[in-house]
Amino acid sequence: MNRFYRKDTTLSIVLLTIIFVFISCGSDEVTQDNSTDGSSDNPVEDPAPSFADINFSNWKVTLPVDENNDGKPDEYKPKDLMDFGYQNLNSVKPFMYDDTDDTSLVFYTYQGGATTANSNYPRTELRELIVPDNAKINWTLKDGGELKGKLKVTEVSVDNATNNDYHYVIVMQIHGIISVQDMQTHGFSSNNGPPLIKIYWKDGYVWSHKKSLVNESTEGDDLLSTSSSIWSDIKVNLGYVGYESFDFRITASDAKIEVQLNTNEPYVYEDVSLEKWPFENYFKAGNYLTTLDPNAYSYVKYYNLEVTH
Repeated sequence: MNRFYRKDTTLSIVLLTIIFVFISCGSDEVTQDNSTDGSSDNPVEDPAPSFADINFSNWKVTLPVDENNDGKPDEYKPKDLMDFGYQNLNSVKPFMYDDTDDTSLVFYTYQGGATTANSNYPRTELRELIVPDNAKINWTLKDGGELKGKLKVTEVSVDNATNNDYHYVIVMQIHGIISVQDMQTHGFSSNNGPPLIKIYWKDGYVWSHKKSLVNESTEGDDLLSTSSSIWSDIKVNLGYVGYESFDFRITASDAKIEVQLNTNEPYVYEDVSLEKWPFENYFKAGNYLTTLDPNAYSYVKYYNLEVTH
């Protein structure tokens, strides 16, 4: 009896083992099928982006250096910057680079480097190009346009020469330029125009400077002057931001400009000077340090930047 009992028991164990293996295999197949058809309770999400939201297809950058020794600040066009191309340019890296810790693009500049023909101040600054390879094609106030960005001034050198605490930095602009037609008509050797709007960071406050006619009766060719005797700045304090990030918007339309800090009430310019503004325009954004102090420097971060027309 005992011999037959052990045999039956052994047979039962073998059968149970086979059944268990079969069930286990079937269970594995079901689990595998569920994962492939996307029915998992914990789907894997795409990682958050690590870089600032800036489309370089219509921006070139000007740097505060002249490494090619042509007497002008080095510039890199959209084709050089697009698709993260700027990350591979050794000349650009010290002045415009990513901070993946907070998803920003850093703009650094310092006094003592190369400057443009019409300025003594250095910049690491983006310049809008409607047509990527042609800076002569720009827009009028009737065409209109809007520039929006989220940015932050993170560090600026101390100003020991004036009553200011720190040196001033321009972070956004609408810059004027004489049109090709007016260049040909008047035989001008330079197409330089005055900046219509300059957005400053001054000791933590955001200021808007707008060009206005000294004499609103000015007419004709005199309007095409860049002289401060024709066009001067009117200045408005838009609010305090310190070293915190802020949103800013510039909206241009026919004889009208709106500037807005964060969700504050927009400040609106509508005047004769805008009606008579004779220049074409382009947007600028970045870090334009406005001091001659040889020890000056500044850092500005952009988290996003968008231009529309």
